[in-house]
Amino acid sequence: MFEEQLLEKVNICNEIIADCRNELYLNMRFLDVALHSLALQPSMELWRTATDGKILRYNPEYLMEQYQRGNTWVNRCYLHSIFHCLLGHIWNLRGTEDRQLWNLACDIAVESILDSMLYRCLRVTNRPYRTAVYQGLKKKLPVLNGEGIFYLLQQAELDMRTVARMIQEFTVDEHFLWEQQGKRPQAPMEQENQWQNIRDRMETELDTFSKEASEDSKGLKEQIQIENRERYNYREFLKKFCVLKEEMQVDLDSFDYIFYHYGMELYGNMPLIEHLETREVQKVEDFVIVIDTSMSCKTGLVQKFLEETYSILSQSESFSRRFCIHILQCDERVQSDTVIADRQQLQEYMRDFQVQGMGGTDFRPAFEYVNLLLAKKSFRKLRGLIYFTDGYGTFPVKKPPYDTAFVFFREDYLDVDVPSWAMKLILDERDLGETVDIVR
Repeated sequence: MFEEQLLEKVNICNEIIADCRNELYLNMRFLDVALHSLALQPSMELWRTATDGKILRYNPEYLMEQYQRGNTWVNRCYLHSIFHCLLGHIWNLRGTEDRQLWNLACDIAVESILDSMLYRCLRVTNRPYRTAVYQGLKKKLPVLNGEGIFYLLQQAELDMRTVARMIQEFTVDEHFLWEQQGKRPQAPMEQENQWQNIRDRMETELDTFSKEASEDSKGLKEQIQIENRERYNYREFLKKFCVLKEEMQVDLDSFDYIFYHYGMELYGNMPLIEHLETREVQKVEDFVIVIDTSMSCKTGLVQKFLEETYSILSQSESFSRRFCIHILQCDERVQSDTVIADRQQLQEYMRDFQVQGMGGTDFRPAFEYVNLLLAKKSFRKLRGLIYFTDGYGTFPVKKPPYDTAFVFFREDYLDVDVPSWAMKLILDERDLGETVDIVR
C-alpha cells in the first residue's frame, strides 16, 4: 500500500517538474540545455532537494507542498539547483574551511539572481530582510557572486543568531552532496566540465542572440562572466617572464630507475643509465615592473602587490646567476628607476620602499622609457613588463617588442579595456598567493 502511494506521488512530481521545465524554457530559451541536464531521483531521506551536478534528488512530499503554494515556488526551487551547477558552486573548494558560510554565500548568490530576473514565472514579493541583505552586500560587492559574498561574510564575523537568520531566509536546497563530491576529487570532473561547456555556450548566446533576455537576466549574466574567466595562479603567472635555460645540475625527474636497477643487477656495478648532468629550468633574467603611483592608486595595495612579488622572486630557484630587474614608479611621468641585480638589493628595496609621484595617470611614459633602455642595450634579453595600476589612464597605441601584462588590484569585477596586445590580470586581496582572473 505504501509503495503504491509513493509511486503515485513520484508520478505526480515527475509531471510537476516536466511542467516546470516547459514553463521555464518558454520564458528563458537560453536555459534549454541546462534545464534538462539533471536526472530526477525521488528520495524520502531528504527534507527538500539536493543535487551533485548529475542527479536532482527530491522529497516528493516537499515538492508537492511547494506546488500547492504555487508553480512559481517550484520554478524557483528547480532553477536554484540549476544555478548552483551553472556557477560551479558544487565543485568550488574555496569554502572548505567554513562549509556553513560557503553554503550560505552560494544560496544568497543564487537567490539574488532569481530575485533580479524579470520573469512572471519567478516573481515573488521580496521580503524587507532579504532586500536589506542585498543592499548591504552591494555596497562592497557590485556583483553578488558566491566567492565574493563568502569572503565578505568571513570578514564580517557575524554572530550565530545572524547567520541562522540568513540561513533560514535563503536556504532552498540541501548541500550535503557537495561535500561527498569533495571527497572524490576525480569523480565529478566530467560533470564539472559538462556544466562549464553549458556556461560557455550560455554566455555566448546571451551576448549575441538573446539581447532582451540578457537585460532580463543581468544578474545571471554577470555571475556567468565571472565564472568563465580563466583562472591562473599568480606564482605561475610570473613564470611567463622567465627564460627556459639549461643549468649544470643533476636532473632527477628524467632519471629512469628501472634501467639503472636492471644494469646493477645484470652487471653488478655498471648501470645502463645515469643521471643527466644538465637540467632545463625557468629562471628570471630581465624584466620590468612598473608601479602606478598616481593619486587613484592606493599605497597599501601597491605595498601588498610588491610584497607578494618579492616573496615569489626572492626564492633562490627563481633567479638566474645574472639578472636585471628595473622597478619603475610612474604617474604621468617616470618618477624613479631602481635596478635590482641580486636578491639582497631586492630585499633592501622592499625595506626602504616609498611611493613617489601621486600625480595623474599616463601609461605611455613608462613604455617610452623602457624603449629608450632597449635602444641603449640596458637589457640582455627583456622578457616582459608588468604594469601594476588601477586602470584609469592612457594606453600606448603601438605594441611593444616584449610581453606586457596590466595588473589591476580591484575590489570589484568591472572590466577595464586594455589593448589587444596586452594581458589583463585582475587581483584582489584574497587572490595574492592563490588564484586570479586573467583575460587576454
